[in-house]
Amino acid sequence: MPTAFHLKGYHLESWAADIRFERQGLLTRTLKALLVNPVGNYLPAKLLRGLLKWTKSDVAASNWADPGGWRSMVISYSGNPPKGIDKILVKGGTIPMALRNRRRLASRLISRLIDQAGHAPAHVLCLGAGPGTIIMDAMCEAKAASETTLVDISGDAFEHGRQMAAQHGLSERVKFIQGDVCSVKDMLDHRTDIVKMMGICEYLQDDQIVSIAKAVAELMPPGSALVFNSLSTQHGTDRFFRRVFGLHMIHRTPEQLQGLFSQAGFGNYVAFTEPLRVYTVVVGKKLSPAAGQGNP
Repeated sequence: MPTAFHLKGYHLESWAADIRFERQGLLTRTLKALLVNPVGNYLPAKLLRGLLKWTKSDVAASNWADPGGWRSMVISYSGNPPKGIDKILVKGGTIPMALRNRRRLASRLISRLIDQAGHAPAHVLCLGAGPGTIIMDAMCEAKAASETTLVDISGDAFEHGRQMAAQHGLSERVKFIQGDVCSVKDMLDHRTDIVKMMGICEYLQDDQIVSIAKAVAELMPPGSALVFNSLSTQHGTDRFFRRVFGLHMIHRTPEQLQGLFSQAGFGNYVAFTEPLRVYTVVVGKKLSPAAGQGNP
């Protein structure tokens, strides 16, 4: 039985209407734009790195070891790290706040897609998955049964992921695979209903995204869903992250990413931007050959 997600014309706002997003008031936004961001962006990077080393920041240390890796993500998701310097970075930083908003938004959308799958269990494939925080949130929230396969080039996060799965009673429904996401079609022997590519596109070049999209498209029947996110420069601290954390992220609009995924046969996109306007979560659909490509 084919998967048929009803995305075209569906108001995703109704799916996310009751999410408690984190927001910033006008005064906070003004202070960041005029003072905080310029200080972080233009003070000598050596001075800032020295300060973070002196204060023993876990956020900084995790990014220096693995820029944008799962450990720094887990700290940002927690929202309340033990060290004072990390509290400042995580509770007040625009990117960490937006990451938590993205987590809430993506998990809600995926949970609803699981419920729409039309058969059980629905299968979710997560690429660049890390420990799988978002998908486990979604599995717990969904009313319908689901199972998931998490794929990551590094298995470093999987032990943490297995602990989370055990805590949520999902151990029998979550599978971890270490491997290159471009070779994903060789890792699975069954169809997938939803593909999640959250937090990965901002670290990939255009040709890499298209290659991965074409690989997963071979595993997806027409009507199945793809969930990914774009990243904007609204956080205002790209220079700080590049110079101090070594974090080089690629900023694209939702439309630019949609154009890349359309080359692999996806379309009917619906986009939802979290309140800080840093991340936009996009849901697309695998089109049938007869439907053509793009966003009709």
